Amino acid sequence: MAYREVVTCVAAGPVLGFADMGIEIRRAAVSDTAELHDVAARTFALACPPETTQADVDEFVAAHLSVARFEEYLKDDLRVLLIAESDGEPVGYAMLVSGPIADEDVRRVVEQDGSVELSKFYVLQDRHGSGIARELMAATLEAAAATGATLCWLGVNQLNARAARFYEKNGFTVRGTKHFRVGAQWHDDHVRARPLGHGPH
Repeated sequence: MAYREVVTCVAAGPVLGFADMGIEIRRAAVSDTAELHDVAARTFALACPPETTQADVDEFVAAHLSVARFEEYLKDDLRVLLIAESDGEPVGYAMLVSGPIADEDVRRVVEQDGSVELSKFYVLQDRHGSGIARELMAATLEAAAATGATLCWLGVNQLNARAARFYEKNGFTVRGTKHFRVGAQWHDDHVRARPLGHGPH
């Protein structure tokens, strides 16, 4: 079964020093909420299995990726949002989340102390293969380490081979499994993690 490609996305603030090829990656600001929502709405479905209904995707975007929710995320001290821009156009974003791990399945395989979640990582589909995801990941790992965490973890759908290859290349190895709800459907994810302060394994 073919799997739709995952995309990547980010948020704004001070430039993090990744400006090669016209790419700028910075901390997101409240003024970026509309752009973040737009990229998130355009990319979220790409990370879902093909059988995911549009109604379920729309419900998830409305509940978790709206302009209002991004405003909340940007005001949350436990979250770091980055936005990637190419020649001034938003093309991706990432979101890190610190604090207690809510998911019991994740707590079984990831230490709560010293860990940070890579909750969102998306790049527009037409920018896949352009190097933007690589630059965004480098900036995201730098931001993750700056939180004081020593481990970064994430969840990715078990059928998403493209994303799995990318995360594996960037040092994220499988620690366990968890479930992720999109609308009325529960999906099966792999929990992946990597130490911070080191290059890919």
